[in-house]
Amino acid sequence: MKVKNLALAALMATVGASAFAQPKEQFFPGLPYRTGAYAPNGVPWANGYADYLKLVNARGGVNGVKIIYEECETGYATDRGVECYERLKGKHGGATVFQPLSTGITFALTEKAPVDKIPLITAGYGRSESQDGTVFKWNFPLVGTYWLAADVVLQAIAKKEGGLDKLKGKKLALVYHDSPYGKEPIALLQERAAMHGFSLQLLPVAHPGVEQKATWLQVRQARPDYVLLWGWGVMNSTSLKEAQATGYPREKMYGVWWSGAEPDVKDVGEGAKGYNAVTMQHGAEPKSAVVKEILAKVHDKGQGTGPREEVGQVLYMRGALSSMLAVEGVRVAQERFGKGKWVSGEQARWGYENLDLTQKKLDALGFAGVMRPVSTSCADHMGANWARIHTWDGKKWNFTSDWMQADEQVLKPLVKKTAAKYAADKKLTARTPADCQS
Repeated sequence: MKVKNLALAALMATVGASAFAQPKEQFFPGLPYRTGAYAPNGVPWANGYADYLKLVNARGGVNGVKIIYEECETGYATDRGVECYERLKGKHGGATVFQPLSTGITFALTEKAPVDKIPLITAGYGRSESQDGTVFKWNFPLVGTYWLAADVVLQAIAKKEGGLDKLKGKKLALVYHDSPYGKEPIALLQERAAMHGFSLQLLPVAHPGVEQKATWLQVRQARPDYVLLWGWGVMNSTSLKEAQATGYPREKMYGVWWSGAEPDVKDVGEGAKGYNAVTMQHGAEPKSAVVKEILAKVHDKGQGTGPREEVGQVLYMRGALSSMLAVEGVRVAQERFGKGKWVSGEQARWGYENLDLTQKKLDALGFAGVMRPVSTSCADHMGANWARIHTWDGKKWNFTSDWMQADEQVLKPLVKKTAAKYAADKKLTARTPADCQS
């Protein structure tokens, strides 16, 4: 398979060709999908990820250590994702970290990463139970999991209804991508359904999601009080169009954060007005300091990865945020293993497990107002459990809720139980306190 170097040429201009002959640079491989059914959503994420790395290099690197970035196109296919991982993991002195950008690829790499000693950042996706770092030493679902997303959506619905007790007797339907990604929220939703007495209708949609008439016929027949949308790519806009055609109120629809960006609603426009989605903390952030800096130091220099107008949009920001988390883990690792020095994947893993991104640090990085502090530990590889709701007004996304915190009394037992089952199935031993310090 041909390795895509879409962002590499621009980075070379920043880093300098001679840097590639030196072993000091950190290698950040990319596993994006710029082709295929999910490209409209995958491209802005990948552009935000690449642009932020260019910004880091323009700032002087990580305490002087520059970054090499190279992409390998996955097309959102798990087998191609694994192939790309194998192709890139040993290049340029060894990969620092992988971000699979797919729950299916994450599942496939979860057993490879410990062998290769390369951390996986799955910011806002992947295995929800991998929040438990005592079992999943190499997985980092930083900032959010699908269980967090589902929990906050239910809290938003409950608030609209007047309290969690008002969910009793309600009917909820989950329209989901029939893949590991789409199935992730089911366990949490079933747990909450048992607690609060609402019914849950599961409506899987086959890849890529362009045929949903039978699904929405079921919605029309069941008439659920709310529809939760766990889609990706064209599936999202198709769902919104079908909801419009069947007369289902968009204001009673709540999407996950991969169903709540500009590509999902722009072709529907006014027809999607009122549609809600949970955010992975950030929304569209065109006025944020980091966006202004990227425009000035990357795009104004002719080094932007994609179109200028997408900078600051929802998925672009998610790519930039994911990139920032990856870089800051390396910065933390340098504090222990040598400031201004190259760090290995294993050392970077320690950094991701000891992140302490205070609001002051986030503000200095240009993320003021974009996200809340992140603090990880051996036991907690997520580091933050906050989200918000934003709503499409027909032209743009607007925040329509305050910050909401996932209920740890619900999430933690589910994480522990599911992680323990994984450990038992794989014959793994949970980490000791000594290992947590290593």
